[in-house]
Amino acid sequence: MTYFDTFKNAYESYAGYLVREITFQSEPWFHNYFLWLVLISAFFFGLEWIAPWRKDQARFRKDFWLDFFYMFFNFFLFSLIIYNAASDVVVQLFKDMMGAAGIRNLVAFEVASWPLWGHLLLGFLVRDFVQWWIHRLLHASPFLWEYHKVHHSVEQMGFAAHLRYHWMENVVYRTIEYIPLAMIGIGLNDFFVIHIFTLAVGHYNHSNISIDGRITGGVFGALIGLVLMSTYGSAIDYAFIFPVVVGLIAAFALGPFMKYIFNSPEMHIWHHSYDLPADRQNGINFGLSLSVWDWLFGTAYIPHDGRDIRLGFPGVEEFPEGFVGQEMHGIGKR
Repeated sequence: MTYFDTFKNAYESYAGYLVREITFQSEPWFHNYFLWLVLISAFFFGLEWIAPWRKDQARFRKDFWLDFFYMFFNFFLFSLIIYNAASDVVVQLFKDMMGAAGIRNLVAFEVASWPLWGHLLLGFLVRDFVQWWIHRLLHASPFLWEYHKVHHSVEQMGFAAHLRYHWMENVVYRTIEYIPLAMIGIGLNDFFVIHIFTLAVGHYNHSNISIDGRITGGVFGALIGLVLMSTYGSAIDYAFIFPVVVGLIAAFALGPFMKYIFNSPEMHIWHHSYDLPADRQNGINFGLSLSVWDWLFGTAYIPHDGRDIRLGFPGVEEFPEGFVGQEMHGIGKR
């Protein structure tokens, strides 16, 4: 098969997949990315309306509809236009190069025999750790920072701001994280669960809400209970209530520590601060899902709750406000 055939087949395959997603024809229904994006977005939008953290912020905040479009563009349309087909060609080229060098398999950990929770935990930790370093790179490199400015051009925070980012970030993240993730050998079903979980966490830490750690701990515990139930359900008496029990235990055991483990609106708001500390001009609070990396590597910074701080960056006043201008920003700049 030629690289052109790879490109053509990938494009046609993804186009068909996307049509099935948005028309809810994909099977099984709970593997529908589009449906999960809609449901998770609606959930956090509802929380922002019912219990907003910044009560004087408009419910349809500044740039809400721009960010709403970004969610679907970056989640689906960019892959349809070029990214999915181009990435398949690059992956095939990489495999051919490895094959020419006598390397047929990049998998370093054989996880097929591991329990489900092991797959998910390893995949989540490796992906989040790699992405944390990539996020730092986006701030440290003047070249990449020009692209990352799109995400930091948000001046009023809300859940949809999570997926406002330049198309180049897709390229940077996926390129750098490809080999570490390929070495794990995580299956597509495992990656689906990880991806949906991190989508929900990302929406949460950009949302205009503030939630007690006991609640987030309880939700996290219930999710752990669901995974364990799916793995060991036949060996657990009254398995149907197992997630509830684990959730209640986690609410009290993990509640006080949740904001030191996972990213949160109170922590992530400082990452978007217009005025950074004088000694941390390359950024703070780089965590995507986990905040633990920031605490371990000394990049955590929460001087107070930060609810009403100014967002953006010096020069955001002159930054392009429309989608096209933002997507073209950074191209050709050094």
